[in-house]
Amino acid sequence: MPDPMGLLVSVCVIALWFGHLAWALTRLPVAAADPLVWAHVLLQGWLTTGLFIVGHDAIHGTVSPSPRVNRAIGRLTALLFAGLSFRRLAANHHRHHAAPCSADDPDFCTRSQNFFVWWGTFLWRYATVGQLLLMAVAYNVLERFFAESALWAYWVIPALLGSFQLFVFGTFLPHRLPHDEVMGPHRSRSQRRHHLFALLSCWFFGYHREHHEHPGTPWWQLWRRKA
Repeated sequence: MPDPMGLLVSVCVIALWFGHLAWALTRLPVAAADPLVWAHVLLQGWLTTGLFIVGHDAIHGTVSPSPRVNRAIGRLTALLFAGLSFRRLAANHHRHHAAPCSADDPDFCTRSQNFFVWWGTFLWRYATVGQLLLMAVAYNVLERFFAESALWAYWVIPALLGSFQLFVFGTFLPHRLPHDEVMGPHRSRSQRRHHLFALLSCWFFGYHREHHEHPGTPWWQLWRRKA
């Protein structure tokens, strides 16, 4: 049974992402030489990663006891993250859990372990024409209200940073070759125990073996599974 706090935590993450984005677009100047600007870009990137993590929890049904609420939160976060299809995302993620690091795993690159080849393959497998059109329309609409430089700094670049962060800590580092017996049947390794770094690096998603062993544990309780 999902923790009743799951929905509240998820709504807070969504609200933080939206609130910081709205504040940055309307209040923050864009100056490449200003360290404060880059700090907010990185913060928005981290919050964008959190947006996906909430959607990921919705896939596993840990946001709410209600399947309908889980689907609603999942669809919303997938849409806000990058115009993704929650149905496609969920189907691929369940395939990943069913056969990790195999030819049937959409998150694993069997033809190359090169970081950039794998990352490109990872992005390509989740991209759709509909998603690209939706993001293009959203960008052109937002451009009517906000400066283009601000959109790039606080919306586009953070989305790219979020995808990079998720790939590094949630796919590449946990599942790259070589595989050994310690990784177990899930073929997944876990980053070392350091809860603050695990939170900042990828919302505890770096505790990846623990996630595969306990997929019903939401992100905000995953640290408890770390031995």
